[in-house]
Amino acid sequence: MIIKTKSFELAIYQKGSENSEKLALVLPGKLDTKDYAHMRNHVEMLAGLGFYALSFDPPGTWESPGDISLYNTTNYLKAVDELIGYFGNKQTFLMGHSRGASIALIAGVKNKRVMTFCPIMPSFTENGFDKTVEENWKKSGYKLSKRELPPGNGEEVREFKLPYSFFEDQIKYEWSEEFTKCSKPKLVIIGKHDVTVPTDEVREIYKKLSEPKELYELDWDHNYRHSPEKIAEVNKVTENFLKKYSLI
Repeated sequence: MIIKTKSFELAIYQKGSENSEKLALVLPGKLDTKDYAHMRNHVEMLAGLGFYALSFDPPGTWESPGDISLYNTTNYLKAVDELIGYFGNKQTFLMGHSRGASIALIAGVKNKRVMTFCPIMPSFTENGFDKTVEENWKKSGYKLSKRELPPGNGEEVREFKLPYSFFEDQIKYEWSEEFTKCSKPKLVIIGKHDVTVPTDEVREIYKKLSEPKELYELDWDHNYRHSPEKIAEVNKVTENFLKKYSLI
């Protein structure tokens, strides 16, 4: 399904009643898709809890129309804000993995309609995004990135030529004092065996976040979408968190 917000055409996977008073957005990681197993399972779980829940392919990726040059942090954040507005500025829960977790963290703090958020293995550290210049990327103008085709546990891949402008955009985002003062409930999930986003970096982020907050350690690596059992575990932890803070 394709919807049109103010700035983008976005392919979404949605469940639940659009008449619900609560909205949930499930945010894919870097160049990941709404159709990965964990994204779809989280959407279905949240719809079962009474949310109108959806995930979407960020601008310029997968089934969302537009050139890959649309894909950057600024446009991802804008898409989140515009989706919240598109569906009536309801109370919103953000749940994201990896780069999507970083977006959930930034948007969760800044958007007044977000009541709570759950960053799962966020790649955004206390110093912001990685600012290491990759000379080959800069020289060629793009970096070839490969992603598994949905549901995300096979050998077939899709290639993306990620433009250098993606890097130039991401380094604008730094740690903000807003993160240490946000009073919204937040659930941070760590992958105990994660080497993509080092566990220590996520712990440092968690320490700096203000209360109320919860931390959960998942006994898995970064790609928990490969394990139906771990997806179910994340779902249960999220449900318990939402119940604890009377959000469902």
